[in-house]
Amino acid sequence: MLYPRNSATRRAVSMDGMWKFSLDGKQEGEEKGWKDGLPGSEMIPVPASFQDFYTDKDIREYTGDVWYETEVYVPGEWKGKEVAIRFGSATHCAKVYVNGMQAAAHEGGFLPFLAVVTDIVQYNAFNRVVVQVNNELSETRIPCGATKVLKNGKKMSKPYFDFFNYSGLQRPVKLIAYPKEHVEDYSVSFEFDGADALIHYSVETAGIQEGVPQEAHEVFVDLYDAEKKQVSSASGREGMIRVPEAHKWDVGDGYLYEIRIQIRNGQELIDEYSDRIGIRTVEVRGRDILLNGRKVYLKGFGKHEDSDIVGRGFNIGVMKRDFECMKWIGANCFRTSHYPYSEEIYQMADREGILIIDEVAAVGLFRSLMNFAEASTGKRTSFFQAPTIPELLAHHLQCVEDMICRDKNHPCVIAWSLFNEPETTDDACVPYFEKIFSRAREVDPQKRPRTFAMIGNSGPDTCKCYQFSDFLSLNRYYGWYSMGGYEISDAEEAFREEMDGWAAKQMNKPVIFTEYGTDTSSAEHKLPSVMWSQEYQVEYLEMCHRVFDSYDFVAGELVWNFADFQTTEGIMRMNGNKKGIFTRQRQPKAAAYYFKKRWESLPRDYKKG
Repeated sequence: MLYPRNSATRRAVSMDGMWKFSLDGKQEGEEKGWKDGLPGSEMIPVPASFQDFYTDKDIREYTGDVWYETEVYVPGEWKGKEVAIRFGSATHCAKVYVNGMQAAAHEGGFLPFLAVVTDIVQYNAFNRVVVQVNNELSETRIPCGATKVLKNGKKMSKPYFDFFNYSGLQRPVKLIAYPKEHVEDYSVSFEFDGADALIHYSVETAGIQEGVPQEAHEVFVDLYDAEKKQVSSASGREGMIRVPEAHKWDVGDGYLYEIRIQIRNGQELIDEYSDRIGIRTVEVRGRDILLNGRKVYLKGFGKHEDSDIVGRGFNIGVMKRDFECMKWIGANCFRTSHYPYSEEIYQMADREGILIIDEVAAVGLFRSLMNFAEASTGKRTSFFQAPTIPELLAHHLQCVEDMICRDKNHPCVIAWSLFNEPETTDDACVPYFEKIFSRAREVDPQKRPRTFAMIGNSGPDTCKCYQFSDFLSLNRYYGWYSMGGYEISDAEEAFREEMDGWAAKQMNKPVIFTEYGTDTSSAEHKLPSVMWSQEYQVEYLEMCHRVFDSYDFVAGELVWNFADFQTTEGIMRMNGNKKGIFTRQRQPKAAAYYFKKRWESLPRDYKKG
C-alpha cells in the first residue's frame, strides 16, 4: 500500500496516457483471447471514467466488462529488482494480464493494488499490459446495488446509492521497481512530552537480499524538518523518535516532516523509502473532538470525486481548485463520501492542513434505489438478514483494513467512517457492526475515532448501532425530503424534537452533521423563495444552523454537498444532484457567500465548554 516514490533504490514511472479501450457487450473478450491484445483501435485517457467521453447513451450507461491495453517499456537495469504495476484503483473488479499471463486480480474499486510482474516482463523491451475491468453492482461487495438485464439483453446498473456508477481505470497507474528486500510498510503514532513530540514507529520489511535473511540487516529511521535539516534518528524495526520543540501539524498549518527509512547491510544501502508525516494527536473527549488536545469545531463538506468529462477520474487541476474553494469559504474538513479518494487528495490535505473523515465504500447497505427519498419514511428492507451477508462482510472487512493500511499515516485523516446510511433498525445488523468497528480499531495504530453516517431512519429510538460510534454522524434533511417549502417551520420543530431525543440519551459524546442540504438550481432565483431556488437553499441552511447552534454537543457541520455531481437519471434528479454549494464547474452559488460569512466568524473552539 505504500505510495510509489523514487529514491536511491526505487523507481516509479507513470503509465498514464492514452490506452486502447473496448467494451465487451457480447461478453466475448475472455473467449476470444483479448488478454493477448484488444480488437480495434479505440483509445481512451487513463486515469478517467470512461462514461462521459462519448455521445452514445449505451456507452454512458454500459454495465459489464471493459478492457484496457497499453505497452510499457521495462529497462534492463531493473533486472534483479522486484517489478510491479500499481493501480490506484480499478472500479469495481479487475484482472491484469501482462504478455498474456494473468498477473493480478482484485475486488474493491476505490483502493490500490499491485500486479507483481518481475518474472513475466521482458527486460529492455516493450510489454503488453491488458486490464479487464467489471463495473457490475451486487450485494456481495461494496458499494452495494443490483444489476438488471433489460428486455433488449443489455445490462443496467441499479445502485442503492445516489451517485453515478462511474468506473474504469480512474486513478494513476505506475510501473514501479524496488529491491528484493524492501520496506513493505511503516506506521507512526504520536504523543507529546512538553514541547517535544514522541514518534512511536514500526517498520515492516519483506523479501531477502542475496539469500541473507532480512533480520540480519539493520533498519534506520531519520527525520527531517521542512528545511531539510535532520532533527532526530533511531534504529530498529520498532522504536521511538524524540523531536525537540516539535512543530505540530494543525488546522490550516500543514507542517510536514520527512521520514526516511533505510535498510542497510553495514555501509551498503539495500532499500530507502521516504514519506511526509505530520505530528499531531486526535481524540474524542466527552462532547469534544480534540486535535493536539485543543477543541476543533468541524466546518466543511461531504464531497465527491466528480467533475465534467472525466467523471470520477483523478484530475490534478480539479483537486487544486477544490482546495482553493474550501480555503476561500473557511472550511476545515471534508468527508470522503462515499469511498476512499485518490491518494493525491490526502497528500494535498496534508499540505493544506485540511481535516478528513475517511470513509470506506460501504454505501447502499439499505435495499433501495431511492434511499435519499426513503431515508426518513420508516422503510425496512431486512438487509442484514440476506444470505449474501457473510460474503459482503468478508469484503467489507478487507476494504476497511486496506483503507486504514493505505491512509493510516496521513495527518489529515482524523476519523474513519465505516458505513454511509446503512439500515440499523434491525437487530441483525448488530453483530455485523461489531465486527467492522472492531477491525477498524484493531488495525489503526493511532486508534482514531470511528463513526458512521446515519440515515434518517436511524433515530434515537430506532437505531440499534449508534453506540459503536465514538461520535455520531447524522445525515438529516428536515425541510427538504420532508416538510419542505412553506412547511419548514414544522420541519424545524421536528428537527428539534429529534435532537432533544438524542440529548435525553446523555451519551456524553459529540454529534456532527455529515449531510444536510437542498437541491438548488444555480439559475433559479425566486422572491419569495420556493424549493430549488437559491433563496430557499439559504433559508433552509439558516434553519439548520439555528438548530445546530442550540445544542452544545453538536461539534461540526459538513453540508451536502461541496459541488453538484452526477447521479443516475430520474424524476428526483435534474441531470444530477444539485445540492452543491458550488456548481459542478466549481463556481459559487449564493449559499457559498452565506457559508463564508458564517464559517469565518466561528472560532476553532466554537461551543467550548
